[in-house]
Formats: sequence, C-alpha cells, structure tokens
Amino acid sequence: MIRYSLRRLTLLLVTLWLLTVFLFALNYFFPGDALTNMTGVRSADALHYQRLVAERNFDGSIFAQYLAFLSHFMTGDWGQSLTTQRDVFNELLPLFGATLELSLLAMILALVIGAPLGLYAAGQQRGTMDRVIMGVSLSAYSIPVFWLAQLFILFFAVKLGWTPISGQINPLFDIEVRSGAIIADILLSDSSYKSAALADAINHLWLPVIVLAIMPATMLMRITRNSMLDVLQQNFIRAARARGLSEARILLRHALPNAMQPVVRQLGLMFSVLMSNIIVTEVIFNWPGIGGWLVKSIYERDYPVMQGGLFAIAAIILLVNVAVELFHAWRYPQVRKELYAEH
Repeated sequence: MIRYSLRRLTLLLVTLWLLTVFLFALNYFFPGDALTNMTGVRSADALHYQRLVAERNFDGSIFAQYLAFLSHFMTGDWGQSLTTQRDVFNELLPLFGATLELSLLAMILALVIGAPLGLYAAGQQRGTMDRVIMGVSLSAYSIPVFWLAQLFILFFAVKLGWTPISGQINPLFDIEVRSGAIIADILLSDSSYKSAALADAINHLWLPVIVLAIMPATMLMRITRNSMLDVLQQNFIRAARARGLSEARILLRHALPNAMQPVVRQLGLMFSVLMSNIIVTEVIFNWPGIGGWLVKSIYERDYPVMQGGLFAIAAIILLVNVAVELFHAWRYPQVRKELYAEH
C-alpha cells in the first residue's frame, strides 16, 4: 500500500507541476503584457511595475521567470484582479468553500439516490421497475444541465414559489463570510437568528444540489446495477445459495461488497463530471463559487483570476481522484496486486 500511495502521490505532484507550467505559458498566449497578465499590475503604474520586473525576473531568461512565478504561486501570491484590484488568492478562499459545499452535498445526494436504486433495479432484472429506473436514468443523463436547471427554476421557483431563484442566502441575514460554505458560516456565527438563517440557506441550497446530483446519480444507478448483476452470476454466489444461505444475507454479506468495487473506482469520474457541471450551475443560480467567478473573469478578460480559477478547479478534481484511488486500493488489495503483476 505504501508503494502504491507513493506512486499516486508522485503522479499527483507531477500533474500539478505541469499545470503550473501550463498556467505560466498562458500569460504569453493571452493578449497584452505577460507580466500584467500574471500579476494584474498594469505598466501605467510605473514604480510598482518596475519593482515586479525585478521580483519576477522578467529581465532574465524564461526559465528564471518560471522559477519566480512558481515561487510566488506556491506562497499564495497569485496576483491581483485586473477589474477589482483585489488579491486573487484571498478572493478565491471563500468562493472555494461555497463550491466545495455545493459539490459535496450534491455528491452525497447522488450516492444516496443512485446506489440504492441501482441495487433495486438489479434485483428486479428485466422487470417493470428495472425498465422504469433505467429509462428514467437514461433520460435524465441525456438532459443538459443548463436546460435542466432552467426547467427546475421555472417549475419550482417561478411556478410553485417553493424556493428563491438564485443566491446563497437572503442578504438581510447579514452572515459574516468565514469559510464561504453558508451552512458552516451560519453555525459559526454568533447571530441570534441562526435557525431562521439556516432555514433560508437550505431553501436556497436544495434546488442547485438536486440539479447537480442528477447526472452522477444516473451514472451511479447504471454502474451499480451492472456491477451487481455481474456479481450475482459468479460461482461463489451460487455456492452460497447451495449452502442454504438466505437471499438477504447473500446480497448484503457477499454480493454487495464485491459489487461496490467498480462503483468506488468510478466515483472520481463522477466527481469530475459534477465539477464540470458546477460551473454552469453556479452561473445559472448566481451561486458565489469558483465556477461563476471563473466565467465572469472570462467575460471580463481578467487573466489572473482566470488562472486562479482554472488551477483551483483542476486541483480539486485531481485531489479527489487521487483520494478515491487510494481508498479503492486500500479497500480492495487485489487492485495493487493486479497493477504490480503487470510489471
């Protein structure tokens, strides 16, 4: 396990390093001055600009410039926004919390919905409910998230009035932003109206969470169903039935743990799909997260913010995928044995 973990962590570090090389190169591909694209400081601010030329080694080789960029980047100096003139890294932190809250809640909901329905469909193979569940999952998977979000807003927010159209919380509650995750900020606040604020935050939260959870949930249904059907046809399941074990014990003790192996392996892919959808979802619901921040920076050609948003989203996806792989290898040791047997 140690060897496998070191290999995955080394691959993660190399990938993150290549990502910094890509971000550094973007400063020269973007129109305008490379130093301004990197730091957000315009050449009109002559004194500050000349100081940054020396700090960033822009009077030296391209390799020296990259080393200076990497040094500043690793210490949290990601430049300042071209539009707001605020520090990109400090502006990112609360947005990161808001995005993380939305993505984790959506992933948990997808697991709660997708896995049980997939198992139930496998138990009803070729039955009416199996066809209904698989048909609904295929239809839901085929609907683009931007259209689904607008349909839900039109029905639940405009037609029924069950939820606000956009935002994270009613601004009248005046909750101090600490982590960016609204639930955590409410619980950490010393407000006298915590319960009302929490109810309002959940009212804002449930619709975007459902929209985000639908696609990974449909993927999970199909993967879980197919995996369970494969396991139920294995010889050890037939042997368990021949010994007279109850069907419930066979499913829970023998079939389910083995059927979860392909499901766990695909969790990283599902989270990647969710993170790609979260960009569109945050824009539509006006959610104060990294996705909406990144799209806004593209419209405004705010290059330091663009780089910070790209790195943050890519880093989240990479970290989650590595964590899933490590958990998968720890839970199912045969994965490590198969990997090293190939060499």
